[in-house]
Amino acid sequence: MPDIALYQPDIPQNTGTILRLAACLGVTVHLIEPAGFPISDSALKRAGMDYLERAAMLRHISFAEFDAWRRNGDRRLVLMTTGSDSAYTDFIFRPDDILLMGRESSGVPQDIHAGADARLTIPMAADMRSINVAVSAGMVLGEALRQTGSFPRL
Repeated sequence: MPDIALYQPDIPQNTGTILRLAACLGVTVHLIEPAGFPISDSALKRAGMDYLERAAMLRHISFAEFDAWRRNGDRRLVLMTTGSDSAYTDFIFRPDDILLMGRESSGVPQDIHAGADARLTIPMAADMRSINVAVSAGMVLGEALRQTGSFPRL
């Protein structure tokens, strides 16, 4: 099943929302530190509500530690970025993909961008900058789960 990775998230409400999404869909979230807020932040808890207890979250102390972990498992890193011409809707996802979402304020550094196995974007109306990271995660995760047949069964 695909996973979501959050690179040094800035906004606890977005992280809480993504953790709630992950709990509902049975997906693991990798939190790549440092985060821009304490992980015990009340805003994170408000956004995630009681779903946080059921969310599978792995914390990584750095991107280097996360990247070593995912390479050891031979997992493909799929970066969501506004700096790509490849639409996520045209991509063929695999069940072991990790969908990397960048920082709300600045995305990911160029070396991480360059080292990703794929760089995808969400097509948007002209002159629009970006979609909220939690909304983006939900859109792309939904497509990855659909393609891989990994949605929870009704």
